[in-house]
Amino acid sequence: MAASERTKMAAGGWYTCLDPELEALRVMARDAVFEHNSLPPRQRGDIGPALKSLFGAVGEGARIEAPFHCAYGFNLFLGDGVFLNAGCTILDTAAVRIGKGTLLGPNVQIYCAEHHQEAAGRQVGLEIAKPVKIGDDAWIGGSAVILGGVSIGEGAIVGAGAVVTRDVAANTTVVGNPAGPVRRG
Repeated sequence: MAASERTKMAAGGWYTCLDPELEALRVMARDAVFEHNSLPPRQRGDIGPALKSLFGAVGEGARIEAPFHCAYGFNLFLGDGVFLNAGCTILDTAAVRIGKGTLLGPNVQIYCAEHHQEAAGRQVGLEIAKPVKIGDDAWIGGSAVILGGVSIGEGAIVGAGAVVTRDVAANTTVVGNPAGPVRRG
């Protein structure tokens, strides 16, 4: 029996995102995101109930401001005290693990999906999912973009607007496109 597209996605292989099972999972996520984004803040709490139950894990005191968007939700793992500011988008086709005390500024984008390089592959929805890991106590500045397959170390700082295409060492500050370390004088 052939592996399902969800199984291929979870294993980090090529899969088609046009699969009906994956679409049904994205619909569940869109419903949970809609609830989170449309509930009054006092009713929503730190994270809307449907969204919180969809996530892989949510640490104590984790908070997500609205609006927020994710692709699936079940691949998101938030540590204690994680804060995602308004406008964050996480396309979690693979696991996204955000360590305790980490802060994401407004409009931060995390993209785990990488589409096929050939047009024929893109036309049939071929993509591959690459995980993202952000260590404890990191700070991701507003409008930063983090691509799949990247690990950001504990205490690292990603400057506003940076595009992170490769790993960032612990306690390092990176800026720019592509993001690179800030040189100390």
